[in-house]
Amino acid sequence: MNLFIQVENGQTVNHPAFETNLIQAFGKIPTNWESFVRVDCPAATIYQVFDSFDPVYEKVDGVWTDVWSLRDMTAEEIAAKQQKVKDDWASLPNRDNFTAWQFNEATCSFEPPVPRPDSGNYKWSGADNAWVEVTLPEIDFGMTRV
Repeated sequence: MNLFIQVENGQTVNHPAFETNLIQAFGKIPTNWESFVRVDCPAATIYQVFDSFDPVYEKVDGVWTDVWSLRDMTAEEIAAKQQKVKDDWASLPNRDNFTAWQFNEATCSFEPPVPRPDSGNYKWSGADNAWVEVTLPEIDFGMTRV
C-alpha cells in the first residue's frame, strides 16, 4: 500500500495517508501530497536510548520517511545502567546461590561460568557451581483415556 503525506512550504502537514484513501477523497493524488515510506522503529541496543519515541518526518533521497532519534548512551548513563543491574542482582534473596556468576559489561547482565545446556530442564546449583538437571513431576489430571 502506497503512502503519501501532505506538504506545504516544504513542511509536512498531519500524518501520512493511504493512496486509496486520497483517491477516494479527491479522485486523484493532489499535487501537494508526496510519496512517503514508513520506517519501523529500530530496536535499541543495550547501550542506546531514544531521544524521542515518536519519529519526525524528513525527506531522505527525495522521499519523505520516518526518522527515529536513537543515540548511544553517555559514559555516565552506561555506568548508571550497569550499577542498577548490579544493585538489583545484589538484592536478590537467593544471590548466594549465584556467587560464581560474573557481570558481562557487553551484555549488561550476569552470566554463569558454564553455559546452560541447550536441552533439558536445568537449574543452577551454587554449591556445585554447575547446572543440575531437574526432573519434572508427572501430573495426573484424573482423566482416563478411552
